[in-house]
Amino acid sequence: MPLAEKWEILSLRCIRTIGVLIWMVFFIRLATLLLKRIAGLSNKYSFIQHRTVTLFDNLAKVIIFGAATYAVFVIWDINMTAWLASAGVAGIAIGFAAKDTLSNLFAGVFILADAPYKVGDYIVLDKGDRGKVTNIGLRSTRILTRDDVEITVPNSIIGNTTITNQSGGPHEKLRVRLKVGVAYGSDIDKVRTILMQIADKDRQVCKFPPPRVRFRLFGTSSLDFELLFWVNHPEERGRVLDALNTKVYQKFTEESIEIPYSKQDIYIKGLPEALSKINTR
Repeated sequence: MPLAEKWEILSLRCIRTIGVLIWMVFFIRLATLLLKRIAGLSNKYSFIQHRTVTLFDNLAKVIIFGAATYAVFVIWDINMTAWLASAGVAGIAIGFAAKDTLSNLFAGVFILADAPYKVGDYIVLDKGDRGKVTNIGLRSTRILTRDDVEITVPNSIIGNTTITNQSGGPHEKLRVRLKVGVAYGSDIDKVRTILMQIADKDRQVCKFPPPRVRFRLFGTSSLDFELLFWVNHPEERGRVLDALNTKVYQKFTEESIEIPYSKQDIYIKGLPEALSKINTR
């Protein structure tokens, strides 16, 4: 059936709009598949890795959606000048109203791109909070502490503070310092030998790098030593320290090596006059 010119134009525009939507869905899915494939070849394409796939995927979706929107406007012969002007004014207003949210958003993008840490790493914040990264979002980062308490930190705060990544570096191992003091007059060679034997026999202590003992300081009332050793994962630090502290104390007690503690001696030069009279009676 022949259609009127108005309905013919309307039908063609609807068909073209549907075609644009189909191609938009196709390109979005294609971009996701290509990014995942490229991330699997991270040895060749280092700029796209598994941790940054989400970032590039969202960016590709925004670009494709914007191109599809522009095509739909062209199909329906809509003047975009007024829309762009309105969008510019709205963007400025939204930017002022949601500056904290946008700050977190941009910080999250830089964190995903720069990757100072990843999910599963143990990090320490400036305030001393320490835990395992469970999620890195565009707005915030979630950390699970050793007390099984989840901390949500805005990305803008993380982006402006110093982060210690205990899982970073050439390997995930963490060096632990066990400090112990012995009394003056102790056999320091014997102390070194005992500390090394305890570290070498413990299965939780890494054999490489090897443990070592350092004589650090002539303290006020003790000779201060440090046993330096490595553990395989940062979360093992507390458990291994507990085991080694127990063994050091037991061994020092067995070998009659004194661990000094703070003492205060009180000297009485004289008694008050009233007490002196009582004592003389």
